[in-house]
Amino acid sequence: MTQDQILVFAILACAMALFLWGRWRHDVVALAALLACVLGGLVSPADAFAGFGHPAVITVACVLVLSRGLQTTGAVDVLAQRMLPDDIGITFHIAALTGLGALLSAFMNNVGAMALLMPVAVQVAGRHELPPGKVLMPLAFGTILGGMTTLIGTPPNLIVAGFRGEAGLGAFGMFDFTPVGLSVALVGVLFAALLGWRLVPTRPGSGVSSFDTGTYLTEVRVAEDSKVIGKQLRELEEDLERIDAQIVGMVRNAFKVFAPNPGRRLRAGDVLVLEADPEALSQTLTALGLALDKPDSEEEAARETAAKAEGAAAGEKPEPDSGETLLQELVVLPYSGLVGRTAADMQLRARYGLNLLAVSRQGHQSVRRLRMTAIRAGDLLLMQGAPEALAGFSSELGCVPLAARAIHIPDRRKALSATLAMGLAILATALGWLPASVAFAAGVLAFVLLKVLSPGRVYEALDGSVIVLLGALFPVAAAMAATGAADLLALWLLGSLAQGQPVLALALILVVTMTLSDFMNNAATAAVMCPIALSTAGQLGVSADTFLMAVAIGASCAFLTPIGHQNNTLILGPGGFRFGDYWRLGLPMELIVVGLGIPMLLWVWPL
Repeated sequence: MTQDQILVFAILACAMALFLWGRWRHDVVALAALLACVLGGLVSPADAFAGFGHPAVITVACVLVLSRGLQTTGAVDVLAQRMLPDDIGITFHIAALTGLGALLSAFMNNVGAMALLMPVAVQVAGRHELPPGKVLMPLAFGTILGGMTTLIGTPPNLIVAGFRGEAGLGAFGMFDFTPVGLSVALVGVLFAALLGWRLVPTRPGSGVSSFDTGTYLTEVRVAEDSKVIGKQLRELEEDLERIDAQIVGMVRNAFKVFAPNPGRRLRAGDVLVLEADPEALSQTLTALGLALDKPDSEEEAARETAAKAEGAAAGEKPEPDSGETLLQELVVLPYSGLVGRTAADMQLRARYGLNLLAVSRQGHQSVRRLRMTAIRAGDLLLMQGAPEALAGFSSELGCVPLAARAIHIPDRRKALSATLAMGLAILATALGWLPASVAFAAGVLAFVLLKVLSPGRVYEALDGSVIVLLGALFPVAAAMAATGAADLLALWLLGSLAQGQPVLALALILVVTMTLSDFMNNAATAAVMCPIALSTAGQLGVSADTFLMAVAIGASCAFLTPIGHQNNTLILGPGGFRFGDYWRLGLPMELIVVGLGIPMLLWVWPL
């Protein structure tokens, strides 16, 4: 083993360990691995960032934008309404919903497809009086399965096609993945609908009705001799934090304000809406000079009149009534702008006019120190605020609302334009008129020219973490091949485990890829396994296509853990799931993939 091989194995081992640990984001780990290869002399500085111009990276970026356009125009909503009738049984409902998720995932980002259909799944579960997880897990698995049926369905397919092109074999076409992927997806969807949903553990849902906060809302008035007069709201909140209470509203001059500005100073007669534990509330009110009892109407009117006059004299404009206020559940998407931040960091009240009332994490609800709790992907947040504030917050920071789907107003003209542009891009790729990267880049340009998306929205749709992950890993994978590390690892797998048998080696590549994807990002898994698959096929003297397709299938089948795929993470909070719940449906699903995938690979892509 050469020094370069030892170094690349060491870098790869460290990167995989960090991927599995999960403390650092995948894109950060990938960039660190790339820089380590550059500093170690494995990748030249001139080629360090060549991966960002790789056709697979460009195609992934374009597909993310096109998916956002299909979402925001309401094009998918119309399809969902037509394919999901109300008057069918639970089996057919799950089959239709999961099948629709698989179909959408074949042509758009599967995380986007999952986000679109999650509210529908929760409604279906409620209609049939089932825990939401019974419907959410089959839907998540269906969207994962659907992604492996086309070139653009999931990033691993694009990565595999890119490696085939670099090997001098030409890139895979749009529907080269369909024969094997579609057969596995169909059987998987049928299994989930007929039997699989019954294997999902019964967990209580984490909806608004199930948030047992252990607190209640009450109105308290600032007394004339209160110690808090003249203080800013944030100062009072620091005192209330000691008893895990929070201010969720305020009334001044007969105007109600939800999520009042923390810099606002308190006056006598102000009414505060508090959420607090009953046991600790009374002693705190006494200590701060706040009163629970409300004055009679005449006294209240007199105080309000005096407060208005005082405010007018001070030149202060009364804050308008915020209108309708809702409680809404929001699921935090992977790589959302909320991940790793707290309500205090984001200044939810001052910036967005919202209150965070509760957080559900893996089925456990909590209101303890909410403002200081770091939010994670898959958390379910119970938010209070005006409908337009909730909608803007969800769209801007990457959350999925589980209540009414009113964030995006369908536009029939834009929906038709988006569908036509997407269809033409797919047609151009399928017929070989244009490379996938060029065809979908043209689709993005059409979206902007037809005003389906504004230029600003185009950049918002780009998931920077995915782009950095892919762009950084391509040079690392090239270093594996250039140093002979991939050949060395392939020889070990063939000699020690497969014993020179091509079919056994194929099964081994598939199983190893599936296992890694259960704990690593699927794009990273594909980038690591493709050089090994190519080397294995070369040393056996068989077709590389069969082994590359095995990597594509394996990288798309992460069913055992909530961290293997973003869609699994998405359902963690709403389904009330625990880490060990996924294998009950996931293990049979992976056995189906192996049992059906190997014969189909050998038939469609013979060795």
